[in-house]
Amino acid sequence: MSKDVIHRKLKRLQTGAKPRVLDLFAGCGGISLGFEAAGFEMRASVEFDTDAARSHGLNFHGGAEAHSRPIDITQTSPADLCGQLALGRTSDAFDVVVGGPPCQAFARVGRSKLREIEEHPEAFIHDPRAQLYKKYLEYVDAFQPLAVLMENVPDILNHGGQNIAEETCEILTAKGYVCGYTLLNAAFYGVPQMRERMFLIAYRHELGTTVSFPSPTHWLVLPPGYEGSRSVALKALRNLVGQAHSYVTPPAATRDLPPAVTAEDALADLPAIKARELLAAGKIARGARRFDTPVSYSRKKPSAYAELMRTWPGHEAPKEGLTDHVIRYLPRDYELFARMNPGDQYPEAYAHAVEMFQEKLAAARARGEKLTERSARYKALWDSIVPPYDASKFPNKWRKMWRDQPARTLMAHLGKDSYSHIHYDSKQARTISVREAARLQSFPDGFRFSGTMNPAFKQIGNAVPPLMAKALAVHMLQTIRQAATEKEIANESRRAAAAVS
Repeated sequence: MSKDVIHRKLKRLQTGAKPRVLDLFAGCGGISLGFEAAGFEMRASVEFDTDAARSHGLNFHGGAEAHSRPIDITQTSPADLCGQLALGRTSDAFDVVVGGPPCQAFARVGRSKLREIEEHPEAFIHDPRAQLYKKYLEYVDAFQPLAVLMENVPDILNHGGQNIAEETCEILTAKGYVCGYTLLNAAFYGVPQMRERMFLIAYRHELGTTVSFPSPTHWLVLPPGYEGSRSVALKALRNLVGQAHSYVTPPAATRDLPPAVTAEDALADLPAIKARELLAAGKIARGARRFDTPVSYSRKKPSAYAELMRTWPGHEAPKEGLTDHVIRYLPRDYELFARMNPGDQYPEAYAHAVEMFQEKLAAARARGEKLTERSARYKALWDSIVPPYDASKFPNKWRKMWRDQPARTLMAHLGKDSYSHIHYDSKQARTISVREAARLQSFPDGFRFSGTMNPAFKQIGNAVPPLMAKALAVHMLQTIRQAATEKEIANESRRAAAAVS
């Protein structure tokens, strides 16, 4: 690590310049948006998915072609990236690197294997799953950032008996960084979603600082499932003896904080989509959902959260209206969605469906129809009402949201179906729209998603909530600027002492 590079970067920040960020595995830009809002300069990103890369370029670089192309990190060196984007000298290009290799990159790669990958560049040939991890370290080496942020699922703390977060800290420490990681839930930071993730922060040791994490801004009693997942992860830390040196206890939320943002806070001002009425009128049909029909907000007064989503600086709501407030075509299930109660999951949904079938069957027989269990008409009626999944095998496949709680975790699986987030309003009787998913993830209304409905859902589910990223970014910026200021004061004191002597 060149001391001259670190010195130049600190000197630049001491002038008040914005820290320049590279977002690796950037997706559509959840982390990028949070860092931009906190006062960082989003200078570049690396993302393999075509639609996500186009979304990132659209929202952060005005759609510039060079910033909208998908990039394969395994085929692109740091020098190549700087050349493609005209960023100048590689070591001077960025002050902060954010993102995190997909967890599959770590599968069954043990501590000795990580060391081997780090020390012998050709080692990954024998374990291709390690390529993304190796490339991440290669980018950190080449760009020599003052700070690093990584994000991943809580299971990364015990991935096949390994604490990948700890192992990453060990390697970054050997490279000259001070590291720490913890578990944070987005609901404690103003996001209307209970999303638990591991976050790792590292600072160059020259900054002379320690790792800490932002204090919560909201209060919530997490449901048992979420407290349970955190307890499992922390129990794994205790069981992995000697493997949690860099773990930092997360700041606690207190009851004097404002209550967590709810699903209703997030969605109530968006125009109602009454799926059953649309179906009856023939206004919804099978096929790709494109974002070409603007709709206006409802007349309901927006909550403080909704107002933030409408007015996010640089990503304000489009004047022509929202074009991605579109839903899936699920004609079999709209009536079932209306029947479900808040919090119902698939077993309850299945029971409701069987009940609905019995009602329809009784009504048909009352009209004189002869429906025997083996008849085609009987089977057709069953299939038109009852979902085909085994209720004992798919308990969490469906869930109807509560209006007065944050939503449960949005997943990339939204790109395939949205049953995990059925709208709390039974009058609308549907799964959430693309824009509603974006609201629950804290993407502002002016943020645009490339592609059609399914790719957009996938991008949203994969993202780090921007408000969660912003909380981390604000905290990191304060740490970095304070360290840079203290370094300058110390340097001035040394210069003054030298002048006197």
